[in-house]
Amino acid sequence: MDLSGTRILMADRATVWTHLNDADTLASAIPGCESLTGSPEEGFEAVVKQKVGPVKAKFKGKVTLSDIVAPESYTITGEGTGGVAGFAKGAAQVRLAEVEGGTELSYTVDAKVGGKLAQLGGRIIDSFARKMADQFFDNFQAQIDGPTDPDTPPS
Repeated sequence: MDLSGTRILMADRATVWTHLNDADTLASAIPGCESLTGSPEEGFEAVVKQKVGPVKAKFKGKVTLSDIVAPESYTITGEGTGGVAGFAKGAAQVRLAEVEGGTELSYTVDAKVGGKLAQLGGRIIDSFARKMADQFFDNFQAQIDGPTDPDTPPS
C-alpha cells in the first residue's frame, strides 16, 4: 500500500530536521507508542500498542534511517512484529523544502502487513494506515507549530 502527503510546518528547515531526528519528538508523534529508544545513528527500537479492526496487538520493532541528506531528506524504514497478530513493515521517503513562512514536509510511504492483520482485508488496512499516517503528522506538526485553537482565526 502506498501513501503520500504534504504538510507546511511553521518552522525553519533546520528545526524540522532536528525534530525528525529526535527520539522524544518521534515517540510523542507515533500513535500508541509506549517507548522509543536509540539514536538516528544506531537506529531506534520501539514498542507500539494498536488496535486494527478487531485485532489488538503490541508491536515491537526496529526503525532505521538511511539515504540521509541533511537537512533535506532521508528514508525511514521500520519493521515490527505483533505476535499472533502478524507483522508490519514499511519505508517512508521524507523530504523537506523551504517555503515562505516555514518548511514543506512531503512523504511517500510504502507499507506491508502479514499474518492476522493481512486477513482483515485491504480496505480496513488501507484506512488504518491512512489514519495512522495522518495522526503521526498531526502530532508531529503540533510538536513543532504548537497546539492550535480551532476558534482562533489564523493571523
